[in-house]
Amino acid sequence: MGRPTAELIAQRAFDLGLLNEGQLQEVWGSFGSRSVDVDDFLQTLVRREMLTNYQLDRLMKGERSGFFFGDYKVLYLVGTGTFARVYRSVHKDTGQVVAVKALRNRFSDIPSQYGLFLREGELGRTLRHPNIVPIYEVHSTGRVHYLVMEFIEGRNLREFIKVRKILNPAEATRLMIDICRGLDYAFERTVTHRDLRMSNVLVSSRGQAKLVDFGLASGDEPLPETIDFDMPSTRTIDYAALERATGVRRGDARSDIYFAGCIYYHMLSGVPALLEVKNRVHRLNRSRFSNIPPIQNIAPPLPHYLLSVLNRSMALEPNRRYQSPAEYLADLETAARRLGEDGVSAEPAAPAAPRQSPETAPEEPQEPQHVVMIVESNVRMQDIFREGLKKAGYRVLLTSDPDRAFERLSLEFGTVDCVVLNAQELGEAALATFNRLGEDAGTQGLPALLLLDESQRHWKQKANTANYRVTVPLPITMRELRTAVQKLIPLAEGFNAKAGPR
Repeated sequence: MGRPTAELIAQRAFDLGLLNEGQLQEVWGSFGSRSVDVDDFLQTLVRREMLTNYQLDRLMKGERSGFFFGDYKVLYLVGTGTFARVYRSVHKDTGQVVAVKALRNRFSDIPSQYGLFLREGELGRTLRHPNIVPIYEVHSTGRVHYLVMEFIEGRNLREFIKVRKILNPAEATRLMIDICRGLDYAFERTVTHRDLRMSNVLVSSRGQAKLVDFGLASGDEPLPETIDFDMPSTRTIDYAALERATGVRRGDARSDIYFAGCIYYHMLSGVPALLEVKNRVHRLNRSRFSNIPPIQNIAPPLPHYLLSVLNRSMALEPNRRYQSPAEYLADLETAARRLGEDGVSAEPAAPAAPRQSPETAPEEPQEPQHVVMIVESNVRMQDIFREGLKKAGYRVLLTSDPDRAFERLSLEFGTVDCVVLNAQELGEAALATFNRLGEDAGTQGLPALLLLDESQRHWKQKANTANYRVTVPLPITMRELRTAVQKLIPLAEGFNAKAGPR
């Protein structure tokens, strides 16, 4: 069976309620015919923001479900876990952007599991605080169970630290204050978190920390003798292990404080406090908690008052730990004031310049770094590109949105020396932006590479190329990418010199 035609995709989108008659007429009118190439048709839908690549991929596969949850239209998948998937979605009538968290199908018929999920939702609906992600709606119909939540522009703290590696004391303390404010608000309403970890803390684009997944461990069921790590109710095994090791009851707020301390430790040192092991017996072992290296042995020098706060939050003996989030919060706020008095900024620290001895210091001023923008939606690949290009002396800017990349490049011409667009996951949106850059008078002199995987190589004929604007087949080594960038920048500089000042 061949690829579906443009008309077939249009009919599928119309039947499913993804496009209305007016939108289809607008698209067909732009072509002047319905006998158009399916790739051109899809590219136009994406460029006009009528459909997303996620929706089009499903339409091309002939899938008929998963496009809507009630009144909310799914735009794309944000994240996935053992228990649920999270989608960026939009209300079909109001246009409100939300996150829809949907229980995975394999748990949909298990009352204990979907009941736990729905309890999380109902509990979350009662919590309204700036440092807690609000849940707006809870839905359960047949085998479909989902929550409607605020969509946070940003990333979770695990991803944030993976990129940043380590935070300066003031920035880490500011985020911890946000976390403890959320915990304190919930504690006052007799709610504990019981699954506090890096991935359950979101960091918004404004740098504010927000907690998610409150209530996942609500209930009084005892710790099972045998543990099935595929079941969501055992995601809090670290809590159960701590409680068993210290003799405290289930739901003790001091357990949240301990794991908040573990997060603080990780932000300050760049290293997880608890050894991450998959073996079930080892994960329950008390030695995981008693053998944590002192942070002063692995982190940059920290003020003594900060060490005092951290060590008290992570005291294994519960009575030596902070007894409530409010106590912990008060000391964090005091530490933040003292850090300010010591002249430690809460803003992200700029990377330190490498030290040079007098013998190796250059006599002439160094040339300014070339700046490369990477347009890539995969977080792991963003890290690979950033580290690989930084090693070659480039300054790297990262974005996952091709449209935003074009806007910035067209408004700030001259601030970027080369742009790399990876179409592997971005799909035709990367090709469209590559072509827009070549057509726009303000950006047509910008060196650009469009990376195409094997299934996309036929797009080369559609790409607006020049000697400094090229398509590159994947796979590609980092050395090959650096070489390509190194060749393109001088070519474009020659073109722009001939073109004259802009």
